[in-house]
Amino acid sequence: MASTVTVAAVSRNFAAYQDAAVREPVIITENGRPRMVLIAYEDYLRLSRRDRRVEATASLSDDDLAAVEKAEMESGRDHLNAELLTDKHAAD
Repeated sequence: MASTVTVAAVSRNFAAYQDAAVREPVIITENGRPRMVLIAYEDYLRLSRRDRRVEATASLSDDDLAAVEKAEMESGRDHLNAELLTDKHAAD
């Protein structure tokens, strides 16, 4: 659960909210709207490791798209290939 406080409150007592952020995220509002979140450094590191690079399929060449289309899961994962085929035909 996160705490919600105003920028003014954080300004007046930063040390207390800094300590609170170690236990749970602190949502900081400005003019009644969420503006930022104060979190523990360990939480930041955990979240940043989840950051992934995403590319649009439009940026792939025809050869790359063909390779993706032909790709299959390793043996023992045939149930995933079946899911892929089901999903592909469901989208048509």
